[in-house]
Amino acid sequence: MLSFRLAYIFSYNLFQFCGHTWILANTIARYFTFGKDALADTFYSVGFVMSLCQLLSILELFHIADGIEKARLLPRFVQVMEKNILLIMVILLEDIQSKPVVCAQLFLWNILDLLRYPHELLCVMDRPSIAMLWIRYTLWIPLYILTVAIEGFTIYQVLLHVEPTAANSPPLKSTLATQIHLPFLLMVYLPFLALGATVTVWQLLKERQHQLGKWNKKMKMK
Repeated sequence: MLSFRLAYIFSYNLFQFCGHTWILANTIARYFTFGKDALADTFYSVGFVMSLCQLLSILELFHIADGIEKARLLPRFVQVMEKNILLIMVILLEDIQSKPVVCAQLFLWNILDLLRYPHELLCVMDRPSIAMLWIRYTLWIPLYILTVAIEGFTIYQVLLHVEPTAANSPPLKSTLATQIHLPFLLMVYLPFLALGATVTVWQLLKERQHQLGKWNKKMKMK
């Protein structure tokens, strides 16, 4: 049973790492091939793989709850939910997919995950690296803050797009945005995004102190 759990969590982390490596390679190759024109259709080229990786990331909540992965549940829950919520909005609103901010958002999400999954793989193999540990719990935090700022700007771009649509839609042909008043929901979501990010950073700083402290104790014992 233990071997199966280890094989499963190793396979999961390896799949995520390979998926995000493909996304990064595809994005960079397209940019060097087509230049700035590649920004407009980045989502069309990598959106499916990114959506699959982010959808499967929901499993990480069960990994932590079951004890397969040693991490704090609350910050991971916030990270997974904010990514999937924004990704669903981008999928539903096709006009937003060609915005450069969406390309930047996908790129930053990709970098964050590529900084995290190698560390997870090394931990599963019981071969932790101090370099990967530092990247995971130090460099990762400011990049996460930048990512949340871009998420807020992406939501602002969505607001600019859906507000005229909601205002000009006729009553008998109302869209989904007018039925649930999407602009209002987005404006309500923004403070929750900021609050969730603040709590997440606070939890990540505590986790960083714990993990680096545990590594220092381990080195002193040797």
